[in-house]
Amino acid sequence: MICYPNALQPRQTIGFTAPSSGVEEELHHLIHQSQKQFENRGFNIEIGETVWTQHKAASATKEKRAKELNAMLQNKDIHAIIPPWGGEILQEILPLIEWEQAQSKWILGYSDTSTLLFALTLKTGIATAHGTNFVDVRSDEWDPTTSRFLDVLSAEEGAIIHQASSLNYQSEWSHDRQPKPYVFNLDTETKWETVYNRPVEMKGRLLGGCMDTIRHLIGTPYGDVKTFQQTYLANEPIVWFLENCDMSATDFHRTLMQMQQTGWFDYASGIVFGRTPAGQEVGGFTTLDAMERLAESTNLPIIYNADIGHVPPQMTFVNGAYAVIKASDGKGEVTMTLKK
Repeated sequence: MICYPNALQPRQTIGFTAPSSGVEEELHHLIHQSQKQFENRGFNIEIGETVWTQHKAASATKEKRAKELNAMLQNKDIHAIIPPWGGEILQEILPLIEWEQAQSKWILGYSDTSTLLFALTLKTGIATAHGTNFVDVRSDEWDPTTSRFLDVLSAEEGAIIHQASSLNYQSEWSHDRQPKPYVFNLDTETKWETVYNRPVEMKGRLLGGCMDTIRHLIGTPYGDVKTFQQTYLANEPIVWFLENCDMSATDFHRTLMQMQQTGWFDYASGIVFGRTPAGQEVGGFTTLDAMERLAESTNLPIIYNADIGHVPPQMTFVNGAYAVIKASDGKGEVTMTLKK
């Protein structure tokens, strides 16, 4: 059975630590701005030392990052953990995490943070939240899609949470942009699409993250999907949600083949791919070609250009939650149930 963390409530403490990348000094103002927004909404904030530093593609040594994360995971007075953003090499701290001592509490994020979310849910059965990160909620107003993360983290076990696709998404990143009124400049119309352009509905337990990082968990103790499905899901089908940060179309294709050939898609009921800033075609081969080949070889329904990942805004998907996902006529909807 899946274990859902207790609902996050005002006046409780949220811990901010950087298990992957920290924040360079010239961008520290983003942390202060985000801290203010959470405090204005009634939460206490504890910021770890790793948030403020960055050296050699990580916030600190793997030992320091793991020690700070373990401390927050085991601290009963910290009720949720949110890294500032993702990064590159979170995987190197996984052997240093004290999994059996980790308390059940919400962890939120995406990109390389999903390496931690994915591994934690697989190894412990604790639900984790794939959604926005700390620096992207630094404005007085949060856009309607991003803001749903707080509804998820504040939900009780058994809650039903409905999310609809965004109206518009942001086409380019700019950390220097002033909120007007949101952090994101939602300038392009959102359109969820499906392979073969047919309406799609899929049901099952959510599982996924950033393909660039979680693919490297295949064959390790932190990527044993089969055991997770048997132990915590009683072999219920999985709805995969995946997003591509940097991979070309052919690298994307190779990754999907590796996932399929290692059994990750066995007993799946569908796959949802997020919008991507990457996916460069190679010799005329596109990411759509890759998804069509995956659909043909697995007979799974596939949705793409969904509100997940590095092209915001994004919905909050809970690893382990039961979901019904629909897409048709360019629109999408996700209904999650936080059931064991």
